[in-house]
Amino acid sequence: MFGCGSVAQTVLSRNTLGEPLTIHIGFSVGLMMAAYVAGGVSGGHVNPAVSLAMVILGKLKIWKFPFYVIAQFLGGFAGAAAVFGLYHDAFMDFTSGILSVTGINATGHIFASYPARHLSALGGFIDQVVGTGMLVLCILAIIDGGNIGAPKGVEPLAIGLIIMAIGVSMGLNCGYPLNPARDLGPRLFTAVAGWGMEVFR
Repeated sequence: MFGCGSVAQTVLSRNTLGEPLTIHIGFSVGLMMAAYVAGGVSGGHVNPAVSLAMVILGKLKIWKFPFYVIAQFLGGFAGAAAVFGLYHDAFMDFTSGILSVTGINATGHIFASYPARHLSALGGFIDQVVGTGMLVLCILAIIDGGNIGAPKGVEPLAIGLIIMAIGVSMGLNCGYPLNPARDLGPRLFTAVAGWGMEVFR
């Protein structure tokens, strides 16, 4: 909610109450708080890509993986719905009631990432592999007991800073949608909330 909310505030205010840095802060702090909220229950798993890496490394039982992924996608969908509800009046004012992905009053990108015009399909694939790889590598470094790591209880802060670093250095191509649940959950919400199937083009 904090991430998409920071994008909504920036877009709907026409950049008077936000900018790229405030969006990076919103996503970073949002992830950090999600890890604190879910840390005691799931170990702070909010990203299917990270959960899959943990299954592969034997740090998460495979039978738990589908439940984690379902919860992660539902969380993304619910967060998008909350942002849309919170800013419904602003959406209607900004768009004159016409919800779209493209054009001067486009708002679909508030909820999901869309590739920049310069980005090829191969470039997008490489972008996501590199970004997600850096995320997983850094998370593993933080939680590795044999490494310097982070002090107990500070791990979510360190992981939030990873998102900040990725956002400010790898966000140009498509806005760093490193989390399939963070992108697809809200994208599904927009498809049913009025943007239609245009969100999948």
